[in-house]
Amino acid sequence: MHPAQLPKVDVYEDQIFVVLKSARLEGDEIKYTEIGAFVGKHHIITVRHGNNVDYVIAREKFQSGPQLTRLGPDFVLHAIMRFAVDGYFPVAQMIEDEVLSKEQQLLDTSLDRQEITHLFRLKREAIHLQHLLTKMLDVCGKLTNLNVPCIGTDVRPYFRDVHDHLIRLDAMISGLVEVIRAVFEASNLLEQQRQGMIIRRLAAWAAILGVPTAIAGVYGMNFTDMPELDAPYGYPIAMAVMLWICVALYTRFKRLRWL
Repeated sequence: MHPAQLPKVDVYEDQIFVVLKSARLEGDEIKYTEIGAFVGKHHIITVRHGNNVDYVIAREKFQSGPQLTRLGPDFVLHAIMRFAVDGYFPVAQMIEDEVLSKEQQLLDTSLDRQEITHLFRLKREAIHLQHLLTKMLDVCGKLTNLNVPCIGTDVRPYFRDVHDHLIRLDAMISGLVEVIRAVFEASNLLEQQRQGMIIRRLAAWAAILGVPTAIAGVYGMNFTDMPELDAPYGYPIAMAVMLWICVALYTRFKRLRWL
């Protein structure tokens, strides 16, 4: 009645209750849908929360198949699980495309605040998807390996195939989470590097401008007895000395790549 459960398998004597989660894209937003399945030896009843025309198309396609007459409820459950798992691939591909785009943009220029916020949202969605995939793996593993009521031995290989798809998805999402973390670290390092370059530039210009300021400050003191006050070429000599020191410092900082 309340669509807030995680994927699971509950056993009730000769019946099982399975909760599955499916995902789909609505624009750039990920929507999750819960599917509850009551499975017995001769019946399967599903309860779906959420509206999605894909379920109707999948049901009609499944019911029109020639193999329906020889299938049991366990195979129907496998078809529902396979449909739910297949819906994760476009979601994972969307996250991968977004992450790789941000990674390339980071290498080309830099990420602004809005893009970093978007990357945080992608990371949060990827971690949530990874959590659901872990639960789905647990469900599929129980249906494949344990002696669960209503699941025949001839159907377990089909669940194993779905399990392999989930492993692929989980590895894909885990890799994307690591890439997002690497992008954040690289963005932080590049930002620190840019700040360091700005600080070095400011320090270099402060040193260059500090020399003439100090010399002019000394000669700006109104004392009577100061050297070279009466020299005919004192002013041009002082200006030449200040210019030479500034040029020397500028050349030195340029070689150090501070400017």
